[in-house]
Amino acid sequence: MTKAKAKRSDLATRIGFGWDSHAFKTGIPLLIGGVQLDYDKGLGGHSDGDVLLHAITDALLGGIAGPDIGTLFPPSDPQWKGADSVVFLQEALRRVASAGYAVANLDSTLILNAPRIGPRAEEIRSRVAGLLGIPEDCVGLKAKTPEGLNNDNAAVAHVVVLLQKMKTKP
Repeated sequence: MTKAKAKRSDLATRIGFGWDSHAFKTGIPLLIGGVQLDYDKGLGGHSDGDVLLHAITDALLGGIAGPDIGTLFPPSDPQWKGADSVVFLQEALRRVASAGYAVANLDSTLILNAPRIGPRAEEIRSRVAGLLGIPEDCVGLKAKTPEGLNNDNAAVAHVVVLLQKMKTKP
């Protein structure tokens, strides 16, 4: 291994970006950020379709240059059918800690026409903070409508995380 590569793997901070989308589907519950929302449709997916937790998982894995969520939990594998996305997030956090990093903060943007996220935003922020083990004021959550994008039947999540090197590995 070259000296330059050794230095890069020992960076004090790293950034990860995650993105996910799912179409709305009738007959399933709507989960966003680990919180069930009252709505007549949920987000279709092989697992529970939690678009925010999926994007967070990919951001965490990207921050350590790990595999993506689909590689770790392939939709072709029946064991992940209907799975709780918290399981995916926990595995990503385990890998982040194993690499010697911890989550410093997270910022996210949800893009969906309905339901309105504002009334439940603090609950979602709190749940995400709890899952990540960070203070609520380290979790940003914004919701936007897809005005003019012809994307009314889907939800999209964009997430960026900042990882900090831990003093000692767990």
